[in-house]
Amino acid sequence: MTSGTNGSFPLTLRVTGRTVVVVGGGHVATRRTLSLLDAGARVVVIAPVVSDSLASSIDRGEVEWVARTYESGDLDGAWLVQTATADPAVDGQVADDAEARQIWCLKGGDPDHATAWSPAVARVDDVTVAVSGGGDAGRAAALRDGVAAALQSGELPLRHRTHHPDGFVALVGGGPGDAGLLTTRGRRLLAEADVVVIDRLAPHGVLAELSPDVEVIDVGKKPDHHPIPQDEINAILVDRAKQGKIVVRLKGGDPYVFGRGGEELIACRDAGIPVEVVPGVTSAIAVAAAAGIPVTHRGVSRGFTVVTGHESLADLPRNRSHTIVMLMGVKRLAETAAELIAAGHDSETPAALVESGYSDGQRVTVGTLATIADRAAAVGAEPPAITILGDVVTLSPAWPGA
Repeated sequence: MTSGTNGSFPLTLRVTGRTVVVVGGGHVATRRTLSLLDAGARVVVIAPVVSDSLASSIDRGEVEWVARTYESGDLDGAWLVQTATADPAVDGQVADDAEARQIWCLKGGDPDHATAWSPAVARVDDVTVAVSGGGDAGRAAALRDGVAAALQSGELPLRHRTHHPDGFVALVGGGPGDAGLLTTRGRRLLAEADVVVIDRLAPHGVLAELSPDVEVIDVGKKPDHHPIPQDEINAILVDRAKQGKIVVRLKGGDPYVFGRGGEELIACRDAGIPVEVVPGVTSAIAVAAAAGIPVTHRGVSRGFTVVTGHESLADLPRNRSHTIVMLMGVKRLAETAAELIAAGHDSETPAALVESGYSDGQRVTVGTLATIADRAAAVGAEPPAITILGDVVTLSPAWPGA
């Protein structure tokens, strides 16, 4: 009794250096030949006429071509045969000869009379996904594509269950906090991670997707409170990677926009650790967008500057058509606004403070450079927040009369 498997047994064949005969020279034969060559097989094509692609492979000496129709005896020495002539009589003869010689036969267009079936295949890193669709090639291809996409996006785990001889660190930008804004590459690396070193502003929701044995180290910093100093964070990355682990440093925003990613990169490289940097959606642009504020807009602003609110800002451009985005610095917003006005910035410059962008608690407070600090204090504004200065603020739905 074969139940629903049609008597089939899933198997991967090692064809490297072994003879595989392909009978036919058309589209199916060409695709199969190229796949077999990629797998290292010694391919013999038997057909009076071949496609241009096959002809190119033959001209390069990659494929042996017998330029005639199939004859009994052509399967001598073969481990596997693919028949794809579109002539039922010829394909049937090949299949019969293969059966008599106990050679597995892939029968193009007639899976019910084949002794072997080629699945739809996808390769993601060192993982091979092979899907059989019960004889329906289109169904198998659709399933294959779905599984491959899930592996590439990190929805399915690619993580090795044994450590690598060489460790690896990925500095991944997590975006402004919404897990949906994490890049596909970032999610995939998280699915492979042995260790995740996470920031306070990174998307913590993705931690629920990790395997239970993944080590999670929270090194989150709050304003004026850094319980784990940067040099210790660097040491953690290097230490875990030297243990042969895949380490993901998950940061809020982008690693290279006031995220100290450059320091972590240098520390890992100095220790001989391979590093990959995965850009993230920076809150400087994304959180402004969440409030309906484009940092540039035709006829309103042609450029923008991103700074932190912790430093002297007197030398920034004083034109209201040049957008200024300040990250952090909520506590000293009043001092910053006073510095800018004293340096010649228009006190009537439109201003917006956006708290907790892309979260359920997002709040937008608008005013002018002269009033924004008082208005923020009146509503009890708290970090994380960004401040946007410039005429683009008037495009926000929160601006009076917008």
